[in-house]
Amino acid sequence: MVGIVSYGAYVPFRRLKRSAIGQTLGIPAGKGERAVASFDEDSVSMAVEATRDALRAAGDATIGALLFATTTPPYAEKLNAAIVGAAARLPLEIRAADLTGSVRAGLSALLQAADAARGGTTALVAIADCRLAAPEGKSEQSGGDGAAAFVVGSEGVIAEIEASASVTREYLDTWRTPGERFAHGWEERFTLTQAHAPLLGKAIQNVLAHAEVAPSALAKVVLDVPNPRAVDEVARAMKLEPAQLADPLALTVGQTGAAHAGLLLANVLSAAKPGDRILVAVVADGADALLLRVTDAAATYRQPRSVGRLIESKGDVAYASYLKWREILPTEPPRRPDPERPAGPPMFRSQTWKFGFVGSRCTACGTPQLPPQRVCVHCGARDQTEPYPFADRRAKVATFTLDRLAISLNPPTVNVVVDYEGGGRFICEMTDCEPEKVAIGDEVEMTFRRMYTAGGVHNYFWKVRPKR
Repeated sequence: MVGIVSYGAYVPFRRLKRSAIGQTLGIPAGKGERAVASFDEDSVSMAVEATRDALRAAGDATIGALLFATTTPPYAEKLNAAIVGAAARLPLEIRAADLTGSVRAGLSALLQAADAARGGTTALVAIADCRLAAPEGKSEQSGGDGAAAFVVGSEGVIAEIEASASVTREYLDTWRTPGERFAHGWEERFTLTQAHAPLLGKAIQNVLAHAEVAPSALAKVVLDVPNPRAVDEVARAMKLEPAQLADPLALTVGQTGAAHAGLLLANVLSAAKPGDRILVAVVADGADALLLRVTDAAATYRQPRSVGRLIESKGDVAYASYLKWREILPTEPPRRPDPERPAGPPMFRSQTWKFGFVGSRCTACGTPQLPPQRVCVHCGARDQTEPYPFADRRAKVATFTLDRLAISLNPPTVNVVVDYEGGGRFICEMTDCEPEKVAIGDEVEMTFRRMYTAGGVHNYFWKVRPKR
């Protein structure tokens, strides 16, 4: 049996109300709000968040392959999956690859992971997108940012992959050439009648025929389609009941690109019961369809954070701040020296600390320390330490200060001293917070973020945020 062993999801803390966009630009506004990656987030950092939850729930599964799917990779030429693997502290001996170029890449990565699992390799799929759309465009309001991750293997399966089907056809729908910031879209009537509905319908028909399953037997159907009218057409053709269609999260999150099908699937799995069949289908340059059957193991499965919980944990962001974060609206930076480009050798030497946030613990007296030390700060023992991960440890704010002069796209910078449960103290930046509400004793958790970019190099490290 091959299928999903565990899963994780991530919805950024910030939300942008669509009414705020309409009011500022003087255009019709859609209902609800969309999830917005913060100024220090990108597709890699969000993928790490989802991956950490998936690995927590996977137990002692040994990962042999890592697939990172996105249409918005931070690096155009560099293995972005390697950053995800380093932050998640995956083994050195893994196969890794980036899948990009289409929002279909997310479900494609899940299908490739299933192929790897059939060959005996447990694979991790991390999917994330931080899509950018031109102001006043439809995608600016309908889009959203988010991530999902899945561990796919043959042991401890909570959702078995019963069948899959794919069709691929060249047609002009959505495209973006190298160097362009915003994607283009062709006229909707053409893609609806000639591509989206027909191709999606064919992939679904093929996967159900292969599994010999009737549409009426499906507990939930996840349809990831750029045009909602295509969903209506497919649902009518399949004679689906409204309760069978998964919540598209259009009013609360938005369409999250390559991550959307995975995010919807994670949301459905949290409420699924053993025996439920779930159909997942996505259309883009063709279509992919996947049929899952929830197993008895799902009855005892516990997810660290549900999609619903992440949606409820939120804070608003002003439209002007969003434009500033995405560098659509140029602003004058603080009058401070520009940050220097991170150097390769120091990052290489301190990889487990910088990316994995692994400190040390003295084996002589048991004192945890970060950054990792050769000489114990408590007893003075030399070279008597062992690796000690801090990324998943609970912590509280010991003290804090606000810096209004530091270079930041979201001033003021909140600098905090945190004490970790079990020992250890560290000074770092706090994010996803309201500066005026930060207080001593607040419970916080670690989060992987992009500190800044200099000389074309993204400087990733860890911050704290209020516990979600």
